[in-house]
Amino acid sequence: MTADAVGGVWQYAIDLSRALGPLGWNVTLATLGPAPDRDQRAAASALPNLELHVTDLPLDWLEQGAAPVLRAADGIATLAAAQGCDVVQLNMPTLAAGERFTVPTVAVTHGCVATWWAGARGDPLAPQYQWHARLMRQGLTRADAVVAPSHSYARMVASHYALDQNPAVVCNGRDAPTAPEHPALQDYVLTVGRLWDRAKNIDTLDIAAGQLAVPFHAAGALVGPHGERAAIRHIHPLGQLSGDALATWRAPRPVFVSAARFEPFGLSVLEAAQSGCALVLSDIPTFRELWDGVAVFVDAEDASGFRQAIEGLIGNPARRHAMGEAALDHARQYRCSAAARDMDRIFNRLMADSARRAAA
Repeated sequence: MTADAVGGVWQYAIDLSRALGPLGWNVTLATLGPAPDRDQRAAASALPNLELHVTDLPLDWLEQGAAPVLRAADGIATLAAAQGCDVVQLNMPTLAAGERFTVPTVAVTHGCVATWWAGARGDPLAPQYQWHARLMRQGLTRADAVVAPSHSYARMVASHYALDQNPAVVCNGRDAPTAPEHPALQDYVLTVGRLWDRAKNIDTLDIAAGQLAVPFHAAGALVGPHGERAAIRHIHPLGQLSGDALATWRAPRPVFVSAARFEPFGLSVLEAAQSGCALVLSDIPTFRELWDGVAVFVDAEDASGFRQAIEGLIGNPARRHAMGEAALDHARQYRCSAAARDMDRIFNRLMADSARRAAA
């Protein structure tokens, strides 16, 4: 399995690896791009069924052309062969464009430059990134199976890359975090994510925060790997927090907000729901699919709408509590064990198909 240590794919890979253990899978986890930090390495080393390989191979969305990514694909294929892997899960589908894989490949698309561009900006992909779109399509069509974390994103990927069929859908999962006993509800607002990322739309939330009488906190990086920077005036930045620290911030069940313009799934929303937080979310297809009926939805660009939705929950503790309980109950369907069972079925099907072809 491949992962990067920059965003949510790392947590996805760790969670899935843990859940695959009881199903009999040993996982070789190869990282690309910036190396995992000490806490990430500790999380990996805690899993008895996981062997971590920190490579110096490039991460596709940090590169300027296809050649380094194809070299990375060759490197992952070489590692998979050396490890005797039965199947390779590529959480960077561009790697599936490589031609040296000798075992079945599963391309799991968690997001890509082209769909991010369409969702976050709404204009045609800039020419300097067309190489990435071409490599994505090659990878998606060459992989033996393609998986997306939501139906909304699966449809977007199929349309964007003119695929013959939608990717299979395996929703991401998280096991409910261990957290302190719920204290009384506290009146503040929380958002979590890559704050520098235009798709996360922190600008709109910063305007809303300036109109609120309660504190608005944001956890996540303010500066991105290309120098992108979030300029916030009213939101209080918490910086990058560990899982335990985030659990502490979620424990008093603040109102959790995401104004994302583009989101293939949204692990931070799931974690907030598992903590019993009431949810205020941007009205985008993914969030409607995953959280309809248990969240308040607001147009992504409507700062006043976010303010009103937040105030409507802060000023009505009974409603806020009920919305948090509804989100918590709904979140129970998104478990790591369910994702692992779905991936296990895909892996076994591909291995059986490969064995039949070899025997023919």
